[in-house]
Parts: sequence; C-alpha cells; structure tokens
Amino acid sequence: MGKHRYGVILDAGSSGSRVYIYRWLNAQAARAKDGVEDVAQLPEIKTKKKWRKKVHPGISTFGPKPERVGPDHLKELVAFALEQVPADEVPNTPIFLLATAGMRLLPDDQSAAVLENTCAYFQKETNFQLPDCGLHVQVIPGETEGLYGWIAANYLLGGFDAPEKHDHGKGHHTYGFLDMGGASAQIAFAPNSTEAGKHANDLKLLRLRKINGDALEYKVFVTTWLGFGANEARRRYVQGLLDSYPHAQELPDPCLPTGLTVNQTGSTFAECLKRTFPLLEKERHCDDAPCLLNGQHTPAIDFDVNHFVGVSEYWHTTHEMFAMAHKDKAYDFHTYQKQVTEFCSRDWRDIVSDVGAQKWGSKVDEKTVEEVCFKASWLINMLHDGIGVPRIGLEPVNEPGHGHANKTKAVLDSAKERGFLDPFQAVDKIDGTEVSWTLGKMVLYASSRMPAADDALAVGFGSNTAGKNLPADFQYAGGKYEALPTDLDDGAGEDDWHDRIFNGSYSRRGPGIAIFMIIVVFAVYLLCGRERRLSLYHKALSLIGRRSGTRRRKPPGFLNSKLFGGTSPTYERVLESGNPDDFELSDIDDEPASGSSNGLEAPRTGRSSGWATPAASRSFSPDVSRQSPKNKGYFDSSGSHGLGITPFDRGGLVVRTESKERLAPRDAGRSRTSSPTRKSPLMAPFKESVD
Repeated sequence: MGKHRYGVILDAGSSGSRVYIYRWLNAQAARAKDGVEDVAQLPEIKTKKKWRKKVHPGISTFGPKPERVGPDHLKELVAFALEQVPADEVPNTPIFLLATAGMRLLPDDQSAAVLENTCAYFQKETNFQLPDCGLHVQVIPGETEGLYGWIAANYLLGGFDAPEKHDHGKGHHTYGFLDMGGASAQIAFAPNSTEAGKHANDLKLLRLRKINGDALEYKVFVTTWLGFGANEARRRYVQGLLDSYPHAQELPDPCLPTGLTVNQTGSTFAECLKRTFPLLEKERHCDDAPCLLNGQHTPAIDFDVNHFVGVSEYWHTTHEMFAMAHKDKAYDFHTYQKQVTEFCSRDWRDIVSDVGAQKWGSKVDEKTVEEVCFKASWLINMLHDGIGVPRIGLEPVNEPGHGHANKTKAVLDSAKERGFLDPFQAVDKIDGTEVSWTLGKMVLYASSRMPAADDALAVGFGSNTAGKNLPADFQYAGGKYEALPTDLDDGAGEDDWHDRIFNGSYSRRGPGIAIFMIIVVFAVYLLCGRERRLSLYHKALSLIGRRSGTRRRKPPGFLNSKLFGGTSPTYERVLESGNPDDFELSDIDDEPASGSSNGLEAPRTGRSSGWATPAASRSFSPDVSRQSPKNKGYFDSSGSHGLGITPFDRGGLVVRTESKERLAPRDAGRSRTSSPTRKSPLMAPFKESVD
C-alpha cells in the first residue's frame, strides 16, 4: 500500500452528477514529510481540475426507472474515477454518493430505490471501499451541505491550522460560510462566546483530528432556507406578479432590462429591490428569537468577529459580469449597486449585442443577462436586509484605516496571514482550490484516518451535548463507529488480521492461509473431547480404506495416550449427539467461491480496510446467527436525528444483490460484495426544490 490515500465523492445534484477525486498522505508519510512526530495540523488534501467530471441529467430523473441508474448514469463516472485512482489503491479508496436538492424532491419510495440501485451497482461493478451504504450513499439535508461547506472554507483559509494568524478578536478565528444555489440558501458560522452560551442547544458539535491524533472541536450553527435560492426566489416573484395582475396580458417587471418587456415606463433597479424585499418573509412569526428570515431561528451574528465567505450564486452574481477584470475583487455594496444599476438601465438590444461580442466571456449568454438584474437584487436583499451584513461603502464597520473599494487579489493572497477584513467576501477558489462542500466532506473523512491520541473521540458531528459520550445522532466520518486502526506502518495496520491474511495483495498469502488453517484445525481438534476425537480419527481412517467398526491396534505412544484417550483397545462408536461435520471449518474466501455443486456463488461479506462495520439489524443480515448483540441496537434505531443521513429500507437490497451475483456468470475480476447495507438512525431528507 502506497503513501497516498484517495477518496471519491459523487455530488449528485439536480441538474447532473459530478465526481471529485481527492488525495492525501497517510499519517506515517505526513509525519515524515514535516520531519516531526507532533504534526499539529489537518491532513493536506490535494485535488486537480482533471480529477473532476460531470454528467447530465441529474440522478433524480431515474426515480421512475431506478434500475437504469447504474448503466445509464453511474457507469461513466465510475469509469472516470478508476482511470484516476491507481489500481492497487482502489480497494482502499472509499466512494461516496451524496445527493442534494433534486433527490429531496422525489417521493420516498423512488428516492430509496435509486439509492439502493446505486449501492448495488457500486458493490457489483467496482472494488471501491464501501463498508456501509447507509452512510456512503445518501441524500444529505441542506444543513449537512452547509456544514461541509463551512469546513471547506475554513480549511482553505487556514482557520483550523493557524488560528493565531486569524484572530478576529474575542478569541474568534473561524470564518462564516454562505451558500446559495437555485433552490435553497445555507448559512454556517461559529457564534461568539456569548451567543454560543445562550444557544448551546442550537449548535452542532463538529470534531476533526490532526495528523498527530489531537482532536479539534467546534460548535457551529447551521441552517438552510428552503425556497430562498435564486431560482426559487424568482419563481415566487413571478407568481407574485401574476397574482397582482390576474388579467394582464403583459406584466411590468422592473427586474428585467429596459425593452425586454412591453414596459413603456422603463425599469429601475431601485424598484426591483423594492419588489424583491417581501420575498425575504421577514414578517413571519419568530417562535424562537432571534430570527433572520422566514421565521427561522438564528443566533445573533457579531460581524466584528464573524467574517463570511459566500460561494455559488454569491460568486457568480457578483463576479461573472461585474468584476471580469478583477476575478478576486473584494465585494463592497456601494460599488456593486452602482454597477448593477447602470447595467439594468441599458436597452435590451444593446445588451444582446454585447453578449454576441462576448464582452463578458463565452459563458455569459442571453439567459444569464436576462436574469442578472433579479439575481443581483435578490442577493443584495439577502445579504444586507436578510442576514444583516453591513453595507461596505455606506455603513461604517469597526475596521478603520482600510480601504475597501480598491482591494483586489491581495485580499485572498493574504487570507492565511491576516484573514479577510470585510464582513463578506465572495469567493470561487482559494489558493487554486474550489471551495466545494465535497472538499469539506473529504477533510472530515481524511482526518478520521489519522491515528487517535489517547482518549480522543470519534471524528464526525452531531448534537452539542456535554461530556465524552457521543450523542445519539452522531454521524461518523465514513461508516465507522469504533476507534480507527493506525496506519503508521504504511499499511500493516490498515487491515484487520483476517483481511491481511486473505487480501490478494498480501505477499505471503499462501503460506499464511496454510499455517492459519493448520493451527485452527489442530486447536479445534484438541477441544473436541476424547470421544469425538476418536470418532473423527476413525472416520478419517475409513476414508482411506480402513474398515470401521473392527478391532484394531491402538496407536502407540504419545498420540494414543494424549489425543485418543488411553491405552485400552478402542472400537468405533456411534455418537449419541452431535455430528462430526459440525467440526469442519467453513471456508473463508475473499473472492467468489468456485466449484460449488449447484453452480451458485456463496455470499460474501465486504471489508473496509480494518473498519469493523457494525452489525446490521436482523431484517438486513443474510446470516442473523452471526450478529453481535452488543452492536445490534446501534442500527436498530428507527428514528431520524440531527444532520444525519436519509434512512431508507434496504432490506431487499442485499437479497437482490446476492441473487444477481449468484445467477451471474463467474468472473474472477468482479469485485467482492461489501457488507450488508443497513438503515441509518440519523436524519431524514429535507423537502427542497431544485438547485
């Protein structure tokens, strides 16, 4: 096993699925790189632009035909991943498929069927590490998406590894995270100490692990506003126009450039801002004060210490057209509003002419410029009237002596030394790496692969509860609920003992199996008791031609006295209870069994590089007799909690998967089946519109 570890994540969105591949050094290599044992930082995650690929349409379109999701959707993405990950690392590389908005809209039965078929495809057609489909193949709620984004932003900015360089005051050194897609918007931030104390029950406990095994803990508030994404806000806005002009043939829309509609009075951006403000729904009743939007509770934001970065629509709407000359130009309200006002006052025909001339680049088409006035208005309202971000350029902030309008790429270049100076900054990449929630997920997973220091708790997130006991809704980084094994010997500790013996890459596989079987058979033979040993001995003699049941000489010496029970003549006896076959060891095979009498393959259990996958509930296990009672309760929970995954019934998945494998032609190259899938006791999906 090499010094690098790999991870594969499929971001299954509403419009398509994109595969991301990440790489990092294992603990031994990471410590050797820095030349010190005590490396007090998170694993360094690497990715490349060529390690990403997207296919269309979205996975949710397979709801009515889930059996086609593998060959018609996943096949191309999996083939691409296999081209990038070294072949000998594939069995040690976890694969995740995390679905977002599109899958949240599907009926529960269709969503479950798509996930089941996805899991079955991964198990049958790939050899990627997949210890638990319930955690590796799931629909994630908006809150989880926001939390992963918060991890990614702080990881890239350096807030985790160098807190002293990101001191925002009041002991605060992390950045807030804002994300806006087509259907929803998310916010995630660590409140100041006062607000954290007031709203402790509303926070999520996040735990990461450094290379040296020390834990990092953060208490983060995260929420999602369903229907507050750019596309859904536009839909609600148009519906409002239709309700206001029920009999009109043409609707006056101040959020479109002049001349795009028969609005003879002309459009003004100020009017568009006024019309979009009610979409914030700030008038809704707040049951748990304070609230920002839609009556949803949010702790008060201290913008003296909470500096936010915004991605997705926040970046595209502020930079795609209005900052082409400065890709990393800092945002300020005064400059941005002036640019948008000037653009939206132009005649539509002139704008179309500029699109044809590619004034804003080849990616900006007529649809983009048609929507930008509304999106800019919505973004401004969300940021300043909704979330409360100070209007830089108009409103004072507690950072005197710094100019704002002229800051450019230096803001990002210096982020790791001094942090952002502004309460809000739109970003797309930091140090050349895309700020993606998938990166946050992989940071969490990679940190869980670092050997834990003494008394270090599991890596993951859940409810903010006191004490060392993990909350009931705690979600582990990747399907593991016990302490992870060390890989400081560059692979020797990566697998459990039985996996190391039977793994095809193990250099002494043959002798290891032989020695292991001899030891086990001999030990079982000694434990059988004198009468059963004697019966087995006679049976062995009969198999080689000796007649059983006749008088014979006793075996001389030690073997007779110690193993076969005394010195007197012995005769074959019929056992009154038991069966000699009970003491024959069943085969342990890492690959499909061959030569079975009925031509069927024996079911196999998957492995996960040493991860002791918890026992499934009885409705899911193909062999209930082998379940561990102490593990059963963990996955028997039927509730759904916190930021967890979407539980769904995979009872039929194991049966179908095994049935298909047993009926299929033998192929030595096929991957082994992973552990039976299981229900997760964690969070149910949100019903959300398309991103």
